Amino acid sequence: MSRVQLALNVADLEEAIAFYSQLFGTPPAKVRPGYANFAVAEPPLKLVLIESPDREPGSLNHLGVEVETPGEVLAARDRLRDAGLPTRVEDRVACCYAVQDKVWVEGPGKTPWEFYVVLDDAEGAPDPSPDPRSSAAPCCSERPDLAVGAQTPTRC
Repeated sequence: MSRVQLALNVADLEEAIAFYSQLFGTPPAKVRPGYANFAVAEPPLKLVLIESPDREPGSLNHLGVEVETPGEVLAARDRLRDAGLPTRVEDRVACCYAVQDKVWVEGPGKTPWEFYVVLDDAEGAPDPSPDPRSSAAPCCSERPDLAVGAQTPTRC
């Protein structure tokens, strides 16, 4: 089962965890310093909270689609490239406390989208940049400069 991912910037992680736990009736699946995610069963949603005190609370960090296999990431990459959309691939990147394969694409208004699969848990993650559209932003908050066929390594 695939599910849409919504990554939000929050000012107070504990307050956000309390609210979203009540809103969706489920505890977070993972909590780390400055980071939490919820695997909501109904509606299928991966909610990611990134503590970013310098960003507007509740503002969008990035969007994504979590899939079950690396093959689904490759299929998304091929479909996006065939449609003429600029993409960037990251293989086995440690990001958001997980090892992931992913492909990034930029939507209208420069909205960063990722198709990704979680391969394993990871102990650490870099501190997310307060600006996901910054070229210096690491990890999930990264909105890379995209080029068709680009396969540049990430700093995460």
